[in-house]
Amino acid sequence: MGLNGRLVITPLTDRIYLTLTQALSMYLGGAPAGPAGTGKTESTKDLAKALGLLCVVTNCGEGMDYMAVGKIFSGLAQCGAWGCFDEFNRIDASVLSVISSQMQTIRNALMLHCKTFQFEGQEITMDDRMGIFITMNPGYAGRTELPESVKALFRPVVVIVPDLQQICEIMLFSEGFLLAKVLAKKMTVLYKLAREQLSKQSHYDFGLRALKSVLVMAGELKRDSPNLNEVVTGFVACDWFKLFSFSQEMSFFFLW
Repeated sequence: MGLNGRLVITPLTDRIYLTLTQALSMYLGGAPAGPAGTGKTESTKDLAKALGLLCVVTNCGEGMDYMAVGKIFSGLAQCGAWGCFDEFNRIDASVLSVISSQMQTIRNALMLHCKTFQFEGQEITMDDRMGIFITMNPGYAGRTELPESVKALFRPVVVIVPDLQQICEIMLFSEGFLLAKVLAKKMTVLYKLAREQLSKQSHYDFGLRALKSVLVMAGELKRDSPNLNEVVTGFVACDWFKLFSFSQEMSFFFLW
């Protein structure tokens, strides 16, 4: 996966890691559920990286059938990788019932510590490092309720909005800022005001992903200009964010 950084550890990520590892110990899957942009998929990928395993992310949709999912399960079982199925509850309910029987077959093989087992009419090898995880965005349009047969195979964990100020502060420290506490508060207040007071546009994003992009840009600016004042560097990064994200409501930021 390369040296592409690690997540900031917060009480929320700790809870997700504990739930997922407990699920693995019981030969079950993990099911983080919560709003978009709260770090469900990234937390799963980060835990896989901490354990030195490959995590394959699959975006689910209405067009997925049990044969396509079965092929993915077969590959995961043979290579010992983790599978993270994003927005799993978008799959049709009739398909989910077949998928649950496929997962039960894999779980039985894991519990019996089988080296090979029969799956979808073929005998395949089993690597017991494999894991299956699903993420869900409850309450969104086009989502279905998971059948009880599927729910029984996963340990759920609720993922709420993370502590942006703590994440911002630790990321700024890791980028080399000494005034990280002050700048983190300024950044999070800026994003809070933008989210609450600007008009609702589909292309506006004031979540964790956009905040992370600005912090990475601020770190690059600091390394390029090490003698520049840190507060000035932070404002330059914010200016980049303003120009990049939108242009019609600049007056809000100048007033701020």
